[in-house]
Amino acid sequence: EGYPWQAGDQVVYLTDEFPSNVYPWLNLASRGVEPVGVDRPSEGWSVEAILSACTPKTRLVAVSWVGYATGERIDVAALVEAAHARGIEVFLDAIQGLGVFPLDVSSVPVDYLAADGHKWLLGPEGAGILYIRRQHLQKLRPMLVGWHSVEHAHDFSRLDWRPRPTAARYEGGSWNMAGLLGLTASLELLTACGAGPNDHRLADRVLTVTDWAREALQPLGVRFVSPPERARSSGILAFDLPAFERSGGDLATVRRRAVQAGVLLSVRGGHLRISPHAYNDRSDIDRLIDVLSSVESPSGMSPPTISPPNGRAR
Repeated sequence: EGYPWQAGDQVVYLTDEFPSNVYPWLNLASRGVEPVGVDRPSEGWSVEAILSACTPKTRLVAVSWVGYATGERIDVAALVEAAHARGIEVFLDAIQGLGVFPLDVSSVPVDYLAADGHKWLLGPEGAGILYIRRQHLQKLRPMLVGWHSVEHAHDFSRLDWRPRPTAARYEGGSWNMAGLLGLTASLELLTACGAGPNDHRLADRVLTVTDWAREALQPLGVRFVSPPERARSSGILAFDLPAFERSGGDLATVRRRAVQAGVLLSVRGGHLRISPHAYNDRSDIDRLIDVLSSVESPSGMSPPTISPPNGRAR
């Protein structure tokens, strides 16, 4: 809402996005802004596919770094370069990549980036990160302002509207202190384990775990939705169980039985989805396979009894 939109402007978004990166753009229609959705091609996303819907009226492209339903990771650097060449800014929803995959905004000039802390950053819900390129600070009008938005924040008797010269101008009131303390601890942990703007150690570990899962799942006859190429893959691995589904099986039932057996997975976009982090290992993959191997038919599915390792629930 704080962006200087003009009637007739366009914002391009991807139709397979999580709703939080769609509804804000659809809501702009009342201001005369045209939201333009782009459908995911069968071969997956490319810079060309994303920018295919752009016109001279396009002001902003809004994309996720990693697709929440498919796990497909886009080439942020290539997208930003191509968009900027057309005079288009880029908003990046980084929630499914930040904390694992490196991104240096000093060399990849993303215009805007946001991520909550409760996914790969391993932090609490309600504490997140907003990055705005400094050159855009005067462009975005603060919408929710308060005592903390001004440069003289602690001089309560001075009522003078002088916004802070940093992104703190968008933080109107008191911080979520408990959430920020938790997020700080998570960031310190991840940094100690190798997270950084140019460090690939955590990313390599996460991709190795998903490679283990992909290899172990293949004998079950699954159909993978997530791309196999490392440059496009992530910590999210989405797949289907064709034989089970053809016989009338419901993936939500598979998820429920897996959770009962102590194996956490999701159903997103009509597919089963696992999201192993760097702390997962082969024993976790083995437990997943044990549960899925018990799926024979919708009526006969009965998960095995699995004791949590070391007697602890996971």
